[in-house]
Amino acid sequence: MTHFIMLLTLESRAKLNNGIEIPRLGIGVYQSPPGEITLRAVRYAFEIGYRHIDTAELYGNEKDVGRAVQESGIRRDDVFITTKFWNSHQGYDSTLYACEEAYDA
Repeated sequence: MTHFIMLLTLESRAKLNNGIEIPRLGIGVYQSPPGEITLRAVRYAFEIGYRHIDTAELYGNEKDVGRAVQESGIRRDDVFITTKFWNSHQGYDSTLYACEEAYDA
């Protein structure tokens, strides 16, 4: 039996179907309250090398994540933001609307 061990670092990437490579490791902001705490957490994550932030509409802190990205000085193309939407945003049109709302956050 062959065992495969993958060593993960902040530089580890996974190739998506479109050829773009996304960092395998990211920082999540679940239960990070909106405001200064989330802003500081994301700023620090960028300082130590994270380039993938995971959030959700439900967390209420997407604006703070966006602000940290804008203020970071890191090229937006080098940062991955993953988010999740509530069940009421399922379906094509609802999902597009939710994406626009998250983007405007």
